[in-house]
Amino acid sequence: MFAGQVAVITGASSGIGKAIALGLAQRGATVGLIGRVTEALEAVAESARRAGSQAHCYTADLAADDDLRVLSLRLRELERIDILVHSAGFITLGRLESASVEDLDRHYRLNVRAPYLLTQALLPALKKNRGQVVFVNSSAGLNARANVGQYAATKHALKAIADSLREEVNADGVRVLSVYPGRTASPMQAAVHELEGKAYHPERLMQSEDVAAVVIHTLNLPRTAEVTDIHIRPMVKAS
Repeated sequence: MFAGQVAVITGASSGIGKAIALGLAQRGATVGLIGRVTEALEAVAESARRAGSQAHCYTADLAADDDLRVLSLRLRELERIDILVHSAGFITLGRLESASVEDLDRHYRLNVRAPYLLTQALLPALKKNRGQVVFVNSSAGLNARANVGQYAATKHALKAIADSLREEVNADGVRVLSVYPGRTASPMQAAVHELEGKAYHPERLMQSEDVAAVVIHTLNLPRTAEVTDIHIRPMVKAS
C-alpha cells in the first residue's frame, strides 16, 4: 500500500504517533521516528522492522531550536519524504487567572512553532513527491473548554496553519489533513486525567489504533479526492 514511500512521524514513541507509525510500517512504508526518548523510539523501530519495514530513529526535543535545526538537516538526508505526520504535543491544564506564561510558551513552542518549522524545512521534499501532511490536532482545537485555554489556543493556531498551508500547496499536488480526535487512550490522556483528578479508564476511550486506522485509510485515498478534516470521538460519551 505504501511500499517505496517514506513517512516521518513526530511523537512516534507512544500514543497516536506510535500507532500511525506502526500502521504505515506494516503497509510497507519506511518510517522516520521522532521523539525525546531514544529507548522508546528504538522499541517502536524494532516493531516496525519485524513488520518488514525500514525504520530510522531521531531523538530530539522539538521545543529546542538547536534540536530542530539538527533534526531538519538529518531528515533531508533521507532518500525521499512522502508523508509528514505531526503527532507530538504538549498539554497542561490551568485557569487563565493563574496559569503561568512559561506554560503558555511551552504550549506554543511544541504545538505550533515546531510543526511550523519542521513543515517549512521538509516542504521542498514533500512538494517534489506530491506528498501528504497530517496535523494531529484535538477536539480542543475547535471547542475550547474551561481550564484548557493555553492548549486550545495553540490547537486553534495549528488549524490555521494547516488550512493556510493547504491553500498554498494544493496546486503542487500536496494534500493536507487535520485530525481532531476526542479523548484517546494514551500516556498524554492518562496525565490529563491525573491533572483533572479523575480515574483513568482507557477501555472507555477511543484507542490510538482507531485514529491511526482512519488516518492511514485517508492517506491511501486515490488522488481524485482529498479529505481536509476528520472529527473522531469516543463512542461512549463521557458522563
